[in-house]
Amino acid sequence: MTMRNYYDWQTAGGAGDVMRLVDALERLEIPWCMIDGLAVNHWAEEPMATADVDIVIATDRVEEAVRALTEAGFKSKRFDWSINLTGTSKVSVQISIEDFYHAFPGRSVPADVHGILMRVAALEDTLAGKIKAYGTPERRASKRQKDLADIARLLDSHPQLRAKVPENVLAKLEV
Repeated sequence: MTMRNYYDWQTAGGAGDVMRLVDALERLEIPWCMIDGLAVNHWAEEPMATADVDIVIATDRVEEAVRALTEAGFKSKRFDWSINLTGTSKVSVQISIEDFYHAFPGRSVPADVHGILMRVAALEDTLAGKIKAYGTPERRASKRQKDLADIARLLDSHPQLRAKVPENVLAKLEV
C-alpha cells in the first residue's frame, strides 16, 4: 500500500480532495502552503495521518482561491479566523486568515506528503505555527496536546531548532 493509498483509506477519499485543492491553487498560480499537521508530516521523520488540512493563501488572493475551490466542488463556511471547506471525504480544509501566517506562502517549499505533491511552510515557520497553536489557551486541551507532540516530533528530527522553542514549552516536553 502506498502512502497516498493509506492516507486515502484513513480519510475516506481525502487524497482526492487534497489533490483537487492543490490543482486548483497551482493552476491559478496562487501563493499558498500547508501548515500544521501536513507540514509537520513533511518535516518530521514519522508521518501521522490527519484529516485536518490547514492552509494559508496569499492575502490578496484568498477570495479568488475560495471561488476556484468552490468551483472545484468544495463547500465553504466563513469564520472570523478562517474559511473552512469540505469536499467529498472526511478531510476538513481550513484556510487560516490570521495575520500571523501572512508571510508563510512566500517561504514555502515543495514537498511530497503522503504521496501528494504540495507546498508546505518552511521548517521554522512550521515550528512557529505549532508554538503559536500550543500557546492559544482557548484551543481544546486535546488539540494543544497534539500541538505539543508535533513540536516534539519536529525537535526529534531537527534538534537544532531547540533554541527557537520557549522555555515554558520545552519544560512541558521534558516532563
